[in-house]
Amino acid sequence: MSNSQETIKSLITSNDVFLFMKGTPDFPQCGFSGQVAQILAYLGLEVGSFNILEDEEIRQAVKDFSNWPTLPQLYIKGEFVGGADIVREMFQQGELQTMLSEKGISFNSEA
Repeated sequence: MSNSQETIKSLITSNDVFLFMKGTPDFPQCGFSGQVAQILAYLGLEVGSFNILEDEEIRQAVKDFSNWPTLPQLYIKGEFVGGADIVREMFQQGELQTMLSEKGISFNSEA
């Protein structure tokens, strides 16, 4: 496993909710990253994040790691969940909230 792969593994296992994105949750630099960050904020989640625009090596490595070609990428308890479309759909159908509950992650259930 490369150093980049090790870094990714470390990031996603040391944060219950982790987002590889363009920009930061407070200042997303693409619409898709912004959508996912907004959903996570709406749920009141503590989110670890990595701005892939700052590291080309990690940017490519995360795509290889998940075998998923696009960003953002959301991980919950070290498990790859998906990108913006999947996260939005899961949220709208309540599946994201169910997954969080099943994994013991508290969130704003009023949302």
